[in-house]
Amino acid sequence: MANESFSPLFALDIGTRSVVGLLLKQKDEQYELLDLEIIEHHDRSMLDGQIHDVPAVAMVIQKVKSKLEEKHGPLKKVCVAAAGRSLKTKRASFDIDIKGKPMFERDDLLHLELSAVQQAQYALAQEQESESLVHYYCVGYSVLTYRLDGEPIGSLLDQSGHTATVEVIATFLPKVVVESLLAALSRVNLELEALTLEPIAAINVLIPPSMRRLNVALVDIGAGTSDIALTDENTVTAYGMVPVAGDEITEAISDHFLLDFPDAENVKRQLIANDEITMQDILGFETTYSRSDILSPIHGAIQRLAQSISDEILRLNGQAPKAVMLVGGGSLTPELPKFISRCLALPENRVAIRGIDAIKNLILQDTHKFGPELVTPIGIAIAAKENPIEYVSVKVNEQTLRLFDVKRLTVGDGLLAAGVDISKLYGKPGLAIMVTVEDRLISIPGQHGKPPLLLKNGEPTSLDAPLKAGDEVVVKRGNDGEQANLTINELIGDVPTIHVMINEQDKTIPAKILRNGMEVNGNEAVHDRDIYKLIFPKTIRDALQQLKLPLDQFSSYKLLVNDEEIKIPSSKKTLSKNGQPAQLDDPIYSKDILNWQDESTTTSPPSVKDILKLQNINSSQTMTIFFNDEEVTLEKPLVDVLRKDTKLKLEDKVHQDDHLTIETRNAESFILQDIFTKVNIDLSNTTNKTLYLKRNGEDTNFSSPIYDGDKIQLFFNESYN
Repeated sequence: MANESFSPLFALDIGTRSVVGLLLKQKDEQYELLDLEIIEHHDRSMLDGQIHDVPAVAMVIQKVKSKLEEKHGPLKKVCVAAAGRSLKTKRASFDIDIKGKPMFERDDLLHLELSAVQQAQYALAQEQESESLVHYYCVGYSVLTYRLDGEPIGSLLDQSGHTATVEVIATFLPKVVVESLLAALSRVNLELEALTLEPIAAINVLIPPSMRRLNVALVDIGAGTSDIALTDENTVTAYGMVPVAGDEITEAISDHFLLDFPDAENVKRQLIANDEITMQDILGFETTYSRSDILSPIHGAIQRLAQSISDEILRLNGQAPKAVMLVGGGSLTPELPKFISRCLALPENRVAIRGIDAIKNLILQDTHKFGPELVTPIGIAIAAKENPIEYVSVKVNEQTLRLFDVKRLTVGDGLLAAGVDISKLYGKPGLAIMVTVEDRLISIPGQHGKPPLLLKNGEPTSLDAPLKAGDEVVVKRGNDGEQANLTINELIGDVPTIHVMINEQDKTIPAKILRNGMEVNGNEAVHDRDIYKLIFPKTIRDALQQLKLPLDQFSSYKLLVNDEEIKIPSSKKTLSKNGQPAQLDDPIYSKDILNWQDESTTTSPPSVKDILKLQNINSSQTMTIFFNDEEVTLEKPLVDVLRKDTKLKLEDKVHQDDHLTIETRNAESFILQDIFTKVNIDLSNTTNKTLYLKRNGEDTNFSSPIYDGDKIQLFFNESYN
């Protein structure tokens, strides 16, 4: 029985082919390897790192435990790891509309990243039958690229554009892997002391935190799978797995040399140290081959293994890392490091196999073998002791969750575990409205949705705030944005105007705003499907009405003359535009000059003569002659003006809405007797006198034609009998 003055650190590496149990003794900051036991599974009770037959695996664990207890005493607690090959890696992208709402805060960016992680989680759940989002732990994610409007960009913070996109690679651990581990330990009366992940275990002992700023790949090549972990910028950035490993090489040897699988596995192991190997095939023939004769036919299989591992590294990392470390029994495959370096275009000295001798704080006895297959089991013990992963109980919206604390837990992790749809935390944008302005269709977006209410222990928090045991998180979706809401003035902006000069004063006349054909005030609200037009004043009347200037000072009579409407100013104010007489219904344009002034005459209704003058119609023909040396103007009417059937004189007044008919006459010659319509002759003293009538000194008579300027003389002389 071993000395019980100390309690050794018991660790188990439950692999696909075997269970490795080891005991470590801690001495200050170093660990001494005390003992180890390796027992292979008899059946396929493990598959790709997940326990498929809990009792069968528990039986092998019990055997390992019993052998160690025989030499070192009872073992009650154990450190274990979840296999890296159980990890599920998924790429996903997510985009959001940022028109008018740039991402000013880190929380906005984190919301976008976690939405992409949840998209990856959803895609993973869709691939696995009967699984849901909450059946996976997210153990880490890395941002591959940010994009703004489809173009790569270094950071999305404070950027303006239309669409922001992030692509991530996220790694998940199925909860059933952890639960089945706990079930197997419970069957052999072992209490879980600490839990870790196999890739983390190997990285912790080979790549200390001080080296994790370097972009390094660690590949644990086992029998059935090759597990990959990557470090960069002081953290583990990605995990991956390829379902090819050492068994591929064993099968290639078996196929080519006709060996059963165990014999082929033995030949593969001898290739590490022996130059010649003797084997017996299934037909019973025994043959000795040189090392090169065996390697030559399996080069293709080694290259395929190297290519599969390299392709997954490039997928996870986006580019070749600075270096690659190989651990696990499969890493001893001859020439594998050389082929991997070629696939990644790295120098050969940048791809190396690392054994337990590379673990700086490990004390070894000379009797121990220093193989890379023990790196992960020893790493499990040390990592589980120094960096244990714990279950953390928290509440999210009153739901109690037990989180696998594989990394620094955040509020965002709690929401993911609770199945909260992070992409829908922000309220939806309000409904847009569509309007038409000057025949152009315009979409007016609604208000942006409000951010979610996020509380931790009753205090406002953020998605990247740390989460510890006992924390209570409340999350409520943000309110939806309101429908687009703005005034007509906000829609139109600066209303166009025209400028006119009125009585030497500058006047600005804005366009009228018509909504669905009706004039509206700019302070009114805009409605969906509205149609807006901007109308400028077309006439002087329109302009004066918009300026609220009185129009009655330019009042007029409205008549029908020969069935045509005319307007006659009846005011004592006369209106002019650009120096010319104007009417209220004359057109007006920007930069026109309007003036009006008072007339000295008294306002009175227009006469027939005024109507004819405005219509440019001559009311009569005239002639000027000289009668007995006095100037006389003769006049004959050229038109007849009728109000209905009543003939009007030139002096007669017209009234509002009169219907007038103007009939024209043919012009007639003047004769001498027409003079007597204008002059009076004194016939009181003409007895015994003779009448003399002369035109331009010549005798004439009353029916003789006369012409403009003629001189007519009429006189009486005494008669002599």
